[in-house]
Amino acid sequence: MDPIVTTEYGRVRGRMEGAVAVFRGIPYAAPPVGPHRFRPPAAPAPWDGVREAAVFGPTAPKNPYAPPLDQLLPDPEVAGDGCLNLNVWTPDPGAAGLPVMVWIHGGSLRYGSSAVETYDGAAFARDGVVLVSVNYRLGIEGFGMFPDAPANLGLRDQLAALAWVRRNVAAFGGDPDLVTVFGESAGAFSIAGMLASPYSAGLLRRAVLQSGVPSAVTPAKARRTTRRVAARLGVPATAAAFAAVDRARLLRAQGEAVGGSPLGGGAAFDLVVDGDVLPEDPARALSEGRAGDVELLLGTNTEEYRLWFVPGGTIDRITPLTLRLALIRFGVRGRTAAVYRANRPGASPGEILGALATDLLLRMPLVRLADARRAAPAATYFYEFGWPSPVGGLGACHGLEIGFVFDTLRVPATVRLTGPDAPERLADAMHRAWVDFAAKGDPGWPAWDGSRPVMTYGSAEPAVVRAPRDDERRAWERRGR
Repeated sequence: MDPIVTTEYGRVRGRMEGAVAVFRGIPYAAPPVGPHRFRPPAAPAPWDGVREAAVFGPTAPKNPYAPPLDQLLPDPEVAGDGCLNLNVWTPDPGAAGLPVMVWIHGGSLRYGSSAVETYDGAAFARDGVVLVSVNYRLGIEGFGMFPDAPANLGLRDQLAALAWVRRNVAAFGGDPDLVTVFGESAGAFSIAGMLASPYSAGLLRRAVLQSGVPSAVTPAKARRTTRRVAARLGVPATAAAFAAVDRARLLRAQGEAVGGSPLGGGAAFDLVVDGDVLPEDPARALSEGRAGDVELLLGTNTEEYRLWFVPGGTIDRITPLTLRLALIRFGVRGRTAAVYRANRPGASPGEILGALATDLLLRMPLVRLADARRAAPAATYFYEFGWPSPVGGLGACHGLEIGFVFDTLRVPATVRLTGPDAPERLADAMHRAWVDFAAKGDPGWPAWDGSRPVMTYGSAEPAVVRAPRDDERRAWERRGR
């Protein structure tokens, strides 16, 4: 018999899929249309009877990934206005006190949804976790900066979903005091924003940041991105003017005005220091002790850059001159680059630039955060994912670890990145570490201290390495970064 659970807004009927109960498309906020468009998330309307929760709910309005990434990163689109919905996998709705994990998807705050096949929560539920995955507003509707609308609407959506979890997850067998929020890329830096926000108080106990760093921009910089889209549309840069534009036209203008890779730059959507949901820059707030009572698991992939540099052939177009100009642009000293070259004999200029960019933008900020939290009351753990995908030279690229964390290596969406023969033993180990962290606050290796222990997941068996590539870390520190 399919399970029925009572939430604060009404009853929902899920489906039994094997031994796991799954509830999809549950609204946690009202559809962000009409009077709710460009406004903070509002409570959904209660319903009578039993609402069917068998299929994924609508996804946020978005453009598809551009080629060739569209072949590597499936991004389902589900039509409808009610995109502020979530999904729940549970081993037993009648249980009590189970650890809860809430997944915030990535996608540069422009792409992605909870309906991506790789994010199936069945393995977490199989292992005793209540897994919740969330949709939130994307692009200009979630992260535009307007004079007549609040900032950080997509982040507010995520916080509203966490508040829903707090109030309702016990009905699915979960413990509202044992919530771990985890996410990758834009999902990870969204979580860093949550940790720095006063609105997250009491909503989470632990957090996992996969390949994403604490980051936010000034209102002035965020307004520049919004004005670029407004210029494409030929309308004022106000929420009222944007709300009057046909959504398909709005997405076209957004796609024309905002682009580039996270490593290559270009206009982008970001969290904003708005004095409200984000009173200060998350990097500074977390380094100075904010969320010091929240246990953190942090990490990156060894070759993050390959997802952006390899599929379109960028890596082969980077010449020695391109590399030198990039080093000047990013303020990287020649002595720092020399350490990277010495550690990678035979590497091409593109590979050297990619390794430097990966560490400058991702690994080093997380190492500095871990160092800053050494005296925090809650522990910090660090990992590095280094298993190289055989698909198209992707190596240990950005996003590759997600299928291992979810233990979904055999689903077609994951296979696009990993190939068909990714090692299940590595997924077993990584998935188990995430489950143990959520349940006990300990993923199974030493917490960060002066020796900088890192759990490495590569071609060999998982192993702890103390201060890996520390000469490269010291090279960055000597330049004051």
